[in-house]
This record gives sequence, structure tokens and C-alpha cells, in this order.
Amino acid sequence: MNERPGVFSELQARFGEAALTAQATRDGLPTFWAPAGRAAELLRYLKTEAPGPYRMLYDLTAIDERTRTRREGQPESDFTVIYHLLSFDRNEDIRIKVALKGDSPAIRTVTDLWPSANWYERELWDMFGIRVEGHPHLRRILMPATWQGHPLRKEHPARATEMPPFRLPDEKETAEQERLQFHPEEWGLKRHGADTDFMFLNLGPHHPGTHGLLRLVLQLDGEEIVDVVPDIGFHHRGAEKMGERQSWHTYIPYTDRVDYLAGSLNNLAYLLAVEKLAGIEVPDRVKTIRVMMSELFRIISHLVWYGTFAADLGAMSPVFYMFNDRERAFDVVEAICGGRMHPNWFRIGGVAQDLPEGWDRLMREFLAYLPARLKDYDGLVMRNSIFKGRTKGIGRYSLDEAIEWGVTGPGLRACGLEWDFRKKRPYSGYEWFDFEVPTAQNGDCYDRAVVRVAEMRQSLRIIEQCVRNMPAGPYKSDHPLTTPPRKERTMHDIETLIHHFLNVSWGPVIPAGEAFHGIEGAKGSNGYYLISDGNTMPYRVRIRTPSFPHIQMTPLISRGLMVSDLIAILGSIDYVLADVDR
Repeated sequence: MNERPGVFSELQARFGEAALTAQATRDGLPTFWAPAGRAAELLRYLKTEAPGPYRMLYDLTAIDERTRTRREGQPESDFTVIYHLLSFDRNEDIRIKVALKGDSPAIRTVTDLWPSANWYERELWDMFGIRVEGHPHLRRILMPATWQGHPLRKEHPARATEMPPFRLPDEKETAEQERLQFHPEEWGLKRHGADTDFMFLNLGPHHPGTHGLLRLVLQLDGEEIVDVVPDIGFHHRGAEKMGERQSWHTYIPYTDRVDYLAGSLNNLAYLLAVEKLAGIEVPDRVKTIRVMMSELFRIISHLVWYGTFAADLGAMSPVFYMFNDRERAFDVVEAICGGRMHPNWFRIGGVAQDLPEGWDRLMREFLAYLPARLKDYDGLVMRNSIFKGRTKGIGRYSLDEAIEWGVTGPGLRACGLEWDFRKKRPYSGYEWFDFEVPTAQNGDCYDRAVVRVAEMRQSLRIIEQCVRNMPAGPYKSDHPLTTPPRKERTMHDIETLIHHFLNVSWGPVIPAGEAFHGIEGAKGSNGYYLISDGNTMPYRVRIRTPSFPHIQMTPLISRGLMVSDLIAILGSIDYVLADVDR
């Protein structure tokens, strides 16, 4: 059993030995099953009463267990709801599972504990058909309101070929258009105040300030924002559903497209979870290469944010300069990986090929080029009086509010908490590198910018250490699940030939189990929770993205401000819609 005895004993003493069942997992994360009737009580204790409380609801999701065959030692259930909590004081996580039975299961809301649970619980209903009793506004969140079925149930089609041809008769088109009409009362909004009539304004889904297909319905009193209703799901592509029909290997390119500005950083979170499941240890050279490319993509992502944020606030020149810098970085990526924005280069147990000749020269040239440019941008943007006037004191939230709403990454560090998963829970060799964790204090739009700009300089510092200290050795593990037997050996015995053929044609068979791994992504903490049924494909792929909770927080930090301030807030959050919708 891999749970920490202290946590298990603590919970047993509080709730009784019969109330909890511990589960062994591949990731070593303390995992306990709780009765549905006592789950809310247990979660309240963990958040508010336990020593070193688990204050953040890091993730909330579910599993359709009905076709799963490898569940040794777990309680019976048709569906399982999973609460993933994070304690900053303990620097540890805990996973609470609740077993539900029947075709129309239900569970009690925890929005009274965590406001961030609102969207996660709507996702439970939308994707799995799990009713959340007591939820303030239980309706679909990613799928259209008229959608039939719940996509992450196993019986729901995964391909268009499994469905009848799409038809749009006139009556269906009329019904769909009527359902798109916004009715404030459905969202708990009033049309009239004590002495005013409110106006409702659509910002998006096609607005340059939303940076993609995001609709924000604004309740306005003049130009003052009374409330905001984010409407997401326009960019939903079923990334988690696609994981159920791709092999462990062929799913890697799909991860590139989640936070599509951060390239290989997406691969890393997924592959670390797969490698945990399979017990694969990668060579030091692989770890260092992955860190180097991840930090390069962190810079690439931040350059997009930096330029577009300045453009949102009226400064047009920086976006052209910074996109030029981004292209220079892509030149390095292309020389090493063969691709640019979506290189699909990391592999299970390693990388696609070794570093090419001359890679270090290209990296050193980029390292020499960018610092002077960042210094120029300090004057052009960060010290610009208009930029400061539009961002200082705007969209501010406290550290407690950030934790309540599930904020991670630069947004959390802008509130003064020096929390970075690369430092607190080093992975892929980050413990070998000397770098600092930038923080700020005010938690406003400006301080979120301060942190990201400083992070780019720290990423350059990490890359320089990678170039200077790149280990020798292989670029992939020799684990049998990652590397087929050498070709010349396949001619000597039939077992080796069969193993080579199956590993190449089917892909690896990952042992049954479950594992999660989170990393410090470009926009916050990004993680993959993977479940294997001992097959060539995942049974369940859960993607915990930072943009989902960050966008949910928009109404809180926008009320009472002007419409123009909302544009600054959206730019400061640094989200990607595919990261929100998956």
C-alpha cells in the first residue's frame, strides 16, 4: 500500500476505520474511497480542520467504470467521482474517490466549500450525466444545451462514423437558434436594478480581446460591469474522449494541441504520467533535453502573451517585435525537432531522435540574442505609463481567493506565494538546475505581467545550464515498453520477432493501474490523470488544465470595473481556449 500512514491514520481516527478504504496507485498519491453520504463531511474536514489543510480543489472529475475489467481491490461502482486536493502546507496531494451506482447517479455539491467546484460539477453533469444535488446552476458547460447524451460515457460514440449523418432541417435550425438566445433569468441575473435598467452585451465569441472563441455576456450599468457570464465550449474537441481510442503512443500529437502555444510542455505532463504507469526510468540526457525544450517553449508561450497583452491595451509595435523573436525560437525548435509549433517530438521513455549536430550553437545564439530584447521591452511595455495605468490595481485578487478558485502558475505567484512545481516537486531533473521563482505581491494585472517577464529570464538561465551541462548517453530508455528489440536480434528467435512486431504495430501494452503527474506549465499547473486497463489504449484520460479554473474566476475580478478593464484582465490571465475546453 502506497498511502502515507499518517494521512490514513489521521482520517481513520476522525471518521472511523470502516468509513475509508485505501487504494494502491502507481503514482503513490494517497487515495481513499469514501461513502457518498460522508464525502462532503470528509472534504470539509480536509479543507478546514485538518492540520496542514488541503485548501485547493486541484481537480474534480469522474470515471465511467462500467466496461473496466481491472479494478482489483476497489469498491464496486458504475461511476466514480474523484476529488483531487492540494495542500501547500504539507506539499502533498490527496485523492478522494466516491463510488456511485446506477444509470442516473447523483452526488452532493461542494460549491459551498470551493467556489471553483461550480464548473467542475457542471462538467460532471455534461460529460457523465452525474446529477449534482444543490448545485446553484446545473446545466451543460462544454456541449450545446440541446446535445443528446453525455460524451464521456462509454456508450457515447467516439467517431462520426458511429453516428447517423448530420442533418439540419429547418425546425432543428430554428430550435437551435432559439436556444442560443440569452435569458438573464436563467443565470440568476436581473434585468432591472433599483434605479436603472441593465444592459446585456456580448463580448465575443469573435472578439480580438478574447483571443479565440470565448463568449462573455456582460451585465452592465452604463459602462460599469455588474456581472459577467463566461460561455465556453466553442473550442471543445473531445481531447479526453480521443484518448480512449488512440494508442498510448499515437495520442502524443493530440497533447500538442491542448495548450497549443506551449508545444512540448504538453507532451511532458502526459509522458511523465505514462512513464509512472509503466515504471519507466529515462536516462539523464533525456531529462535534460526535455527540460531544455520545455523552457524554450515556456519562452515561446510567454512571448505570445507579452505581445498580445500589450496590443490589447493599445501598444501595437511590441506584438510584431515579439512574434519575430518567437519565430527565431521556432527556428531552433525546427532544427532540433523537425517541426515548429507542434513538434510532437517527446516520446514514451525518451525523445524522437538525438540532438542534431550544431544544436548547441543555435541555442547559444538565441541565448545571446533574447536578453537585450527583453530589456528593450521593459522600457517599451513594463515602464510605459499607459500600460501601468491600465493594469495596476486592476483585476486584483488576494492569495486566499487565488487558492479558493484553483489558481496556479504566475497568477498564484503574483499574490506572493513562491510556489512552483519545478522547485516544490522537481521532475525530469529540475532539481539539478539553479534558478529562482519570481513573485509579486499585489495579484493584479500588472503583477501577473511582472512575474511572467521575470520567468522568461529564468528560463533562459535554465536553458544555458542545459547547453553547458548536457549529459552524454542514450536519447531513449532501453525499457522494453519504449524501445523494440534491436532489429538484428529479431532474426535469431521468434519471441523477439513477435515482440518487435507487436510493439511497432500495436504499440506498448501499459500495465493496469492509474497515475497522475502534474508539471509547471506555461500558464499554470498542467497534469494528466491516466487509467490503464492493461491495454494498448488508455481507459480514461483526464487533462487538468490551468486555463479552465482561471477563466471561471473572471467574474469575481471584473465586477465593478469598466468594459475596458475586462480586456486588460483577460490579457493578464494568459489562457488558451483549447486549454479551457479540451
